[in-house]
Amino acid sequence: MPIEYLKKATLTSKSDATDVRGIVRGILDDIEQGGDEAALRYAAKFDKYDGNVELSKEDIEAASALVPQKLKDDIRFSQDNVRRFAEAQLATAKDIEYEIVPGLIAGQKAIPVEAAGCYVPGGRYSHIASAIMTVTTAKVAGCKHIVACSPPHEGVGIHPAIIYAAHISGADKILAMGGVQGVAAMAFGLFGLPKASILVGPGNQFVAEAKRMLFGRVGIDMIAGPTDSLILADKTADALIVATDLVGQAEHGYNSPVWLVTDDRALAEKVMELVPGLIADLPEVNSDSAFRAWRDYAEVILCSDREEMAATSDSYAPEHLTVQAEDLEWWLDRLSCYGSLFLGEETTVAFGDKASGTNHVLPTSGAARYTGGLSIHKYMKIVTWQRATREGAKPVAEATARIARLEGMEGHARTADIRLKKYFPDQEFDLSANG
Repeated sequence: MPIEYLKKATLTSKSDATDVRGIVRGILDDIEQGGDEAALRYAAKFDKYDGNVELSKEDIEAASALVPQKLKDDIRFSQDNVRRFAEAQLATAKDIEYEIVPGLIAGQKAIPVEAAGCYVPGGRYSHIASAIMTVTTAKVAGCKHIVACSPPHEGVGIHPAIIYAAHISGADKILAMGGVQGVAAMAFGLFGLPKASILVGPGNQFVAEAKRMLFGRVGIDMIAGPTDSLILADKTADALIVATDLVGQAEHGYNSPVWLVTDDRALAEKVMELVPGLIADLPEVNSDSAFRAWRDYAEVILCSDREEMAATSDSYAPEHLTVQAEDLEWWLDRLSCYGSLFLGEETTVAFGDKASGTNHVLPTSGAARYTGGLSIHKYMKIVTWQRATREGAKPVAEATARIARLEGMEGHARTADIRLKKYFPDQEFDLSANG
């Protein structure tokens, strides 16, 4: 039977799309031309902060002293988990060499980019974990210079816990600057910084647009939209846990979709009954976003069986995907489109967001169909090399000359011809396009 929507979204991520492109283009152009002074003007306008933009050692020490020891311990616990997982990933980025044909050896090298710019949101929520996720991973990858940039609060500066997290994670510099001006400062190498080779980290629509516009001049991790989460649950799932997990992700923002896909009508109806009360029980600053996200963007989908559930999930390609169902190995083998997967009720998206070790910078808006999240691989260039003996070059040169001539690229062909003539002067070769 076709899937049944017990709750259908009335809005999508494009429903309230604001044309920010012109605004962002203007700011980037102004800052590129005006340099430090222009960036500071925008910081004064938008951040409303007149303290040190580049934090000194003393600034970092003073901020760190304000962080309670228990929170420091939690940050270090999270950072250690992220570091260990990144180190395990690094072990998979191996240099290799391989003899393609006798005498022709090709290889690859994994080379970290020189400078990473890590944007750490700090507006409505202070994203301590984003400092850990972005900076630690860049450090493990081997980036030689890492900048963490975060918007300061008016008259106060960056949240002390963000400063502490970025510092212990390995940031070489910390900038108190948010929005487009912060992204521009890292990309253009303002305030004496090296120009970023890659820009990473989540942010609002203006930050996302700035990264999109700068892509090509610098690398980026991805172009992020509103965060989204999907739960696959069967009759064995705990309705209260499912509902709580949905609400926990809906509080990200008013336009953050959450989806429940199930083959059990009773579970779906119970979850839908529980969610409004759980939202109402949140603090007001959280409940408004969660209420609007649930009302306008959430969906509850009833499927006939687990195969239809899996197919539905893959079609959504969620950023976060949770499975609360029997036979977790089946789901792990079957599912293919997600940013990060959480198997069983013993883990949850919030664990990955904050402390379990996997990265929380993940593809949104269906991008999980073609990419994964932030990892050490995003900070690395996989480059290739080759070398050959003269005998090893011989068959390659012959094939190259003929293919190049067939393509009409005579100059290419002659680079092969000259080598054959030099290395094998006594031999004749048919190097015509029709040879």
